[in-house]
Amino acid sequence: MQLVILASGKGSRLKNKTKKIPKCLVKVNKISIIDYNEKFINKFKKVIIVTGYKSKLIKKKLKYKNFKFVINKDFRTTNMVYSFFCASKYIYKSVIVCYSDIIFDDKIFEILKKNYTSIIVKRNWYNFWKQRMPIKKIFNDAEDLVIKKGYVKTIGGKINKNIPKNQFMGLIKITYEDFKKLKIFFYKLNNKKIDFTNFLNLAIKHKIIKLRAFGTKRFWIEIDSLKDLKLAKKKLK
Repeated sequence: MQLVILASGKGSRLKNKTKKIPKCLVKVNKISIIDYNEKFINKFKKVIIVTGYKSKLIKKKLKYKNFKFVINKDFRTTNMVYSFFCASKYIYKSVIVCYSDIIFDDKIFEILKKNYTSIIVKRNWYNFWKQRMPIKKIFNDAEDLVIKKGYVKTIGGKINKNIPKNQFMGLIKITYEDFKKLKIFFYKLNNKKIDFTNFLNLAIKHKIIKLRAFGTKRFWIEIDSLKDLKLAKKKLK
């Protein structure tokens, strides 16, 4: 398997913390966000990191020998899916896509080894999110996720009444066959700003792929705001 890390965005919600450095290099207790996942990253012989904002600094600071650096020159006007397909010419087998603003238990790798196009979902997510933001904001920030018999039926929509049992974690496994299908589908959509959950939702709706969902209660934290950063520092002491 290959690993693609998406690290092209600025991370504007971290305000002054990303004024001079990209989000993945922001430090949590003296260790950068991306370096917390070193054990996970080192499980792969081939790692592609897609950069954009402060790309030269990422290349300078990260010392992983197995990294291939790809630049999304249009990072200001595009989104994560576009960044992912910037790396498409280097993808030649099943691939795991990882957001660069998450820290998680490296044992999740064992779930991702399964030969399915799938996402990892956090089962006990709601208690953690209540520490991140007010309950009213959760309804705007979190996403709806409907899973039936182990397969994702819808993902990425707005939560209406019921809080979903699971929440997407920013980790996606794509088989090579499905990667080729998704690549064709993406360019047909002609939408450079589409986010990953809505892209996957459309791919499911149009029967491009079937998407499995595997749940976990293992450690995971997302750092998207200054409050998240403060919470991460507390949990990772």
